[in-house]
Amino acid sequence: MIERQTREDREERCILIGAITRLQPEEKVEEYLDEMDFLARTAGATTVARFTQKMDKPDSYTFLGSGKMEEIHAYIQEHNIDLALFDDELTPSQLKNIERLFEIKVMDRTNLILDIFAARAQTSYARTQVELAQYQYLLPRLSRMWTHLERQKGGIGMRGPGETQIETDRRIIQQRIAWLKEKLEKIDRQMATQRGNRGALIRVALVGYTNVGKSTLMNALSKSEVLAENKLFATLDTTVRKVVIGNLPFLLSDTVGFIRKLPTQLVESFKSTLDEVREADVLVHVVDLAHPTYEDQIASVNLILAELDTRDKPILMVFNKVDAFLETAEPGALDAVKRAWEDRAQGQAVFISATQKDNFDGLKDALYGLVSTLHAVRFPYDTFLY
Repeated sequence: MIERQTREDREERCILIGAITRLQPEEKVEEYLDEMDFLARTAGATTVARFTQKMDKPDSYTFLGSGKMEEIHAYIQEHNIDLALFDDELTPSQLKNIERLFEIKVMDRTNLILDIFAARAQTSYARTQVELAQYQYLLPRLSRMWTHLERQKGGIGMRGPGETQIETDRRIIQQRIAWLKEKLEKIDRQMATQRGNRGALIRVALVGYTNVGKSTLMNALSKSEVLAENKLFATLDTTVRKVVIGNLPFLLSDTVGFIRKLPTQLVESFKSTLDEVREADVLVHVVDLAHPTYEDQIASVNLILAELDTRDKPILMVFNKVDAFLETAEPGALDAVKRAWEDRAQGQAVFISATQKDNFDGLKDALYGLVSTLHAVRFPYDTFLY
């Protein structure tokens, strides 16, 4: 009893596990595990160790090979580990087999992201979106969940429907999913009407990887108080504000951050939030220049934008956190990056610090140029603006 109380009171101790394959070389797996570590800290856990194994493809039974899994099991027992986090999504059978071997909580990347979303959801709409995604994830895993839920007492992975639906069977879960989908469709229609009622103002959407500073930029441009934290997925609900630069008004929206291996359940559930991106006239792609793999993050965001069919929209690349980049960069590095990206983005690239408001005049000039061009097309007789 004393050990259980101590374990519940302290921060959960976790290990990270990934597979090195032909599709995921060692360097890439380390980047993914760095991100998993950040996800774990955002959820409230402390990473104690990492484990990887080189293999042709993940084992269908236990993800990694039996020898490696026994090694990890021994480490878990010796170091009082509470939680094992796998970087890739586990099949229901893998999850069941691994939990039987490790005898602790086991979660994959999808489950961890869903758990963070559950903790972050503030509005009724966001909570409904997350609940639907959780049930869709849970449905094929019911047999495993029902075996273990009664002895789970909270912590990471235990938020949301899991701990309150122990007795629910598959039929009722499916009914709940259908009801949530119907509820979201109704809200989506309402939000589509709201977007239509915003008038003919040009719409600009902030997009980018999670934790790149979109909300900080939103606050600085619109003088609003959108939550901005150094954590992943600080913002789930879309925020829309009217912004005026010079004499030109437009609508600016802050959207949920993207991430590599974004769970498909969340993409479906957050359809209305992503509609803000689809229906925007201009996209502002915010990038964390100080992040060591910012180019990979750009590629991940571009992949999702392509799936949302936004290829024809004008995009302004905004490289944020220049101040943090300069702290570790070699002399002349910033000028080299600027030359490269100004060429690749055909001049539509701005380098700023949202927290320090460095080069905000350059950012506003670039936004004004894009918005005024579209405004002139939409309102050809509104010449007093130009």
